[in-house]
Amino acid sequence: MTGIDFTVFKGSANGEIVESKTHKESIKPDEVLLKITHAGVCGTDQHHKTLDMVLGHEGVGVVQQVGSQVTSFKVGDRAGWGFLHNSCGHCDECLNANEMFCPERAMYAQSNTDQGAFASYAVWKAAFIFHIPDAITSSDAAPLMCAGATMFNSLYSYNVRPADRVGIVGVGGLGHIAIQFAAKMGCEVVVFSGSGGKKEEAKSLGAREFYVTRGASKLEIGKPIKHLFVTSSRVPDWNLFIPVLAPNATIYPTTFSEGNLTISYLPLLSKGLTIQGSFCASRGVHVKMLKFAAIHHIKPITEEFPLTVEGIEEAMDKLEKGEVRYRAVLVAGR
Repeated sequence: MTGIDFTVFKGSANGEIVESKTHKESIKPDEVLLKITHAGVCGTDQHHKTLDMVLGHEGVGVVQQVGSQVTSFKVGDRAGWGFLHNSCGHCDECLNANEMFCPERAMYAQSNTDQGAFASYAVWKAAFIFHIPDAITSSDAAPLMCAGATMFNSLYSYNVRPADRVGIVGVGGLGHIAIQFAAKMGCEVVVFSGSGGKKEEAKSLGAREFYVTRGASKLEIGKPIKHLFVTSSRVPDWNLFIPVLAPNATIYPTTFSEGNLTISYLPLLSKGLTIQGSFCASRGVHVKMLKFAAIHHIKPITEEFPLTVEGIEEAMDKLEKGEVRYRAVLVAGR
């Protein structure tokens, strides 16, 4: 196909969503053309809505055309993509299946800014998109492309084991997915939330214990936490959480917060604590995440909005106010 034109939705200097057009001369031999059906809305999209770029990185669609060298997809397949679009393929990180950390990685907001998930179509390299299992709907798959991949990667890649006591701070867009993954991995899931309003929901998702942190000066939780996943948008009060961590415990910051991450030296040293940075999954772990979610019926809790200027602005406004329960999904043709 020559001369592919499609609708895209971009950020702008004043933060308003702008409808625009992107043009591709053709698809390359290693690329596929996707018609986008669903797009998740992530906090990262909020960070970039004042830039002149196409937004969205939790995309799901249907393959419309494949390049001459593509053998892994065919027309009609459902596929999704996340943060990563390409990597060099020959550095140490790529050769060790850690292409998310490739020095030459191409990823959301840094490359291919003329296209994204908030659009009618997209053209991506076939090697960096993923088959959607039949057991997962496209609406459920969209948030898994980033939120799901982020939380599964943190759990899977850094030595979390069955029966480990895992703490999850926050029951929101990331936290409600983390609870499900950790519980199905056989962990003892302990949830911390600012209020008690989400206790029953957290328990239904797989939490064994639930503790309210707002107004607390000390946490009494019995056995200490081996792995603490911070999924809330605010930096937690470390004076509450450090005392309930086990020796050699690991802290995983999984959301972006402005400012510095500040923790006292003494407990970090005396308890042998580790602060583990993590990011979206590389491709091998991303595939495992989708298989795991399909097998264990892990589903994000979503709200749907139209994939239009008005729908995007409504979803982003609710996200900014903290009113989305718990992931917003844009639906084409809704």
